[in-house]
Amino acid sequence: MRAFLILLPALALAQTPPATTPAAPAKKAPAAATAPAKKSPATTTTPAGTAAPKPPATGSTGAGRGAAGRGATAPKAAAAPAPLTTDDQKTVYALGLSIGKSLAMFSLTPEELEIVKRALSDSAAGKEPAIDLSEWGPKIEPLARTRGAAVAEKEKAASVAYLAKCAAEPGAVKTASGIVYKEVRVGTGESPKATDTVKVNYRGTLVNGTEFDSSYKRNEPAQFPLNGVIRCWTEGVQRMKVGGKSTLVCPSDLAYGDQGRPSIPGGATLIFDIELLEIVGAK
Repeated sequence: MRAFLILLPALALAQTPPATTPAAPAKKAPAAATAPAKKSPATTTTPAGTAAPKPPATGSTGAGRGAAGRGATAPKAAAAPAPLTTDDQKTVYALGLSIGKSLAMFSLTPEELEIVKRALSDSAAGKEPAIDLSEWGPKIEPLARTRGAAVAEKEKAASVAYLAKCAAEPGAVKTASGIVYKEVRVGTGESPKATDTVKVNYRGTLVNGTEFDSSYKRNEPAQFPLNGVIRCWTEGVQRMKVGGKSTLVCPSDLAYGDQGRPSIPGGATLIFDIELLEIVGAK
């Protein structure tokens, strides 16, 4: 799988995800607010210093409507981003996505995101930094742990009802470990062992429906040893037969735990739709 660029100083975020680790769209920065147009004064002053009468109210006459229309300043529409046409532009955009994914664990507010943008701009321009990096850089990792723990607890709390709902669906089976397994299409081949290497097509989503990975989109099945992936897959895929299709709902402790991945929040329950295409061989 692709390794994500790690650009945060003093923070050990480098990760090499297993085969099922996916990617997610970076968060969009909030759009800048458009300043309201200035209102015209209610009266004007003549050269002689006397107050001129107020113009007719808008809508009272055609002339009044025209004057009001000419005096109003319509807000300018935001320009559309320039298309990415060259390989360098697309690679630089990928750099931005990688930074965004590395920042996801911090759950930044819009105001905090603006501070990050300021720091990037200052650094790129060679400006004197507003703080001493040697003093504040070591505080990044503790902040990541604190923010990440809060995100994980929120995700796990939100997943309780979802897991219960999935387990109550017709045909669903909840295993002793907590996986919710549902067979969508029964296979006719053999079932793999934990030591086997399998070839599969799959799609992974969060409980809110966000897709974080898909072999279908890559148009290439994935192949890996069953004992080299998350525990939910190791256990769940062994229940399948070649040619079958199943859904696995994986609690976070059987997936990526509280740490998560750049595209997967810590504590997240994951849903995988899996087709077992082939048992390639024993490891």
